[in-house]
Amino acid sequence: MKIIKKIAIILLVAFVIAQFFGPEKNEGDIASVPVFLAETNPPENVKKILTESCYDCHSNSTRYPWYNTITPVNFWLADHVKGGKKHLNFSDWSTYSLKKKEHKMDELYEEVEKGEMPLDSYTWTHSEANLSQEQINEIVTWGKKVQTNYQQQLNSK
Repeated sequence: MKIIKKIAIILLVAFVIAQFFGPEKNEGDIASVPVFLAETNPPENVKKILTESCYDCHSNSTRYPWYNTITPVNFWLADHVKGGKKHLNFSDWSTYSLKKKEHKMDELYEEVEKGEMPLDSYTWTHSEANLSQEQINEIVTWGKKVQTNYQQQLNSK
């Protein structure tokens, strides 16, 4: 029994010490997202969906929940954000080539349409990010329209 108590104390001490360390937060400026919005011109309802369901992981500005202060949860969240931004970062939209923008719009609406985005692990704690079928249809319709515009631009070059 003494060994279990010692192990528990060591784990507790390690947990407390770990709280003093954490990953860098994704607390950039959301001001870069309007470039994406101006270029893709989403309707107001789609803008709201993007804000509630996408920007936390796919922009340079994340709204962190209270539990992000707990290690190791903060590392898990940081990894999700890093992965999300690697695949699509609305804040970097102006740096994407026209071909990449067309491809990213295709991926965006396909992932939403298949129910792959937003991730279940995100919607568990952000119920407002759960998308209804109507919201999914709005994203798909808008995404296809934007993608078509990019395709036309590519074909005219």
